[in-house]
Parts: sequence; C-alpha cells; structure tokens
Amino acid sequence: MFRKVVTVLLVALIINLAGVRLAYADSREEKQARFAEKIKANLLKLGTGEPARVKVKLRDQTKLEGYISAAGEEAFTVTNRKTGVATTVAYPQVKSVQGNNLSTGAKIAIGVGVAAAVIFIILWFTTGPGSD
Repeated sequence: MFRKVVTVLLVALIINLAGVRLAYADSREEKQARFAEKIKANLLKLGTGEPARVKVKLRDQTKLEGYISAAGEEAFTVTNRKTGVATTVAYPQVKSVQGNNLSTGAKIAIGVGVAAAVIFIILWFTTGPGSD
C-alpha cells in the first residue's frame, strides 16, 4: 500500500514539474516581442499630436519627454515640447511609457461626476432644511 501511495505522489510530482517547465518555456525574445506589442497598442490608443503627451524610458536608460508626433508599425516619434527636437524610437527599445492624457472614458466619468455634484447642490439649496 505504501509503495502505491509513494508511486502516485512521484507521478503527480513529475507531472507538476513538467507543467511548470512548460510555463517557463517562452524565450526572452518572445517576451520582449509581446512587451513591444503592448507598448505599440498603448501608444496607438493615445493617438498623436500635442494632447498625446508621454514620458518614455528606453532600455539604454535614455529618457524622453514630449508628445507623440507620429506612430507607425515599427516605430514612433516623440517630439520635445520645449526644444522641438523629434526622436524616432523603435518599439523594442522602450522600457516604460507613461502617458499624461486622459482617456475618453475618464473624461466622461469626470463630466458625469461634476454634473451630479451640481444637481445635488441645486437640489440641496432648493429643497434643503432651510427652504421652508
């Protein structure tokens, strides 16, 4: 009986270790390619022009700040607002990106919140305790 239990536990352990090994099978290049695709999707979502402000940190520790003046399939261009210098960056060179503009959903949520606050204040003063 003891041998059967030990055998089943060993088989379960081997299967578990094989599954963990498969989970780590992605190569570094595949991970970097997936990360570059995420960066590309996020930058395309931000759009281009003056409102699309970003802070970009590259893998060589270079920092860029400005707005996205152009975004393509392989690279995007960050233009410094103060100096006007445009720098073209390939997506795989990017280590991190921080966008400074609000999404459409955030703008709508802020607008709804402000409208609700105004309505609440108007109702409070028109039907509040001191309006008898």
